Amino acid sequence: MQTLDIGEVAERSGVAASALRYYEELGLITSIGRKGLRRQFGPETLLQLALITMGKAAGFSLQEIAGMFGKDGRPDLPRDQLHARADALEEQIRELTTLRDALRHVADCPAPSHLECPKFRRMLELCTGRAVARSRTG
Repeated sequence: MQTLDIGEVAERSGVAASALRYYEELGLITSIGRKGLRRQFGPETLLQLALITMGKAAGFSLQEIAGMFGKDGRPDLPRDQLHARADALEEQIRELTTLRDALRHVADCPAPSHLECPKFRRMLELCTGRAVARSRTG
C-alpha cells in the first residue's frame, strides 16, 4: 500500500500540516504509522481532506463533518443535512444578490442625495425589517 508522509499530504491537499495534526486529533483523519517523526497516511486521506474542505466551504462545522464519515473513515453523507444546507445557501445567495443590486443602485443613483432616492429609502427599510426579524428569531 502506498503511504504519504504528512508533508506530501499537506502539499497535495493544500491543507497545512498543523491542520492535518488537528484533524487527526479530532478523528477526522487517521495516520497509519510513522516514519521517524513524520506521520504517514494512506491515499484515502486525500479524498477525506477534499470532503472536509468542501464541507467547511459549505458552512458545516468540523463536528458536523466528523459525523459525515463512517467508522471506517469512508463518507457516509447525510442527504437531509446536505439538502438543508443547500437550501440555506440558496437563501444566502438571494440575499447577497439583492445586496449587490442595492449597492450598484446606490453607487449609480442620479439623485443629489441618497436619502432623496425613494428606491434607496425602501432598501433601508427592508434592511431594517430583516434585522428586526432576525433578532426575534435568533
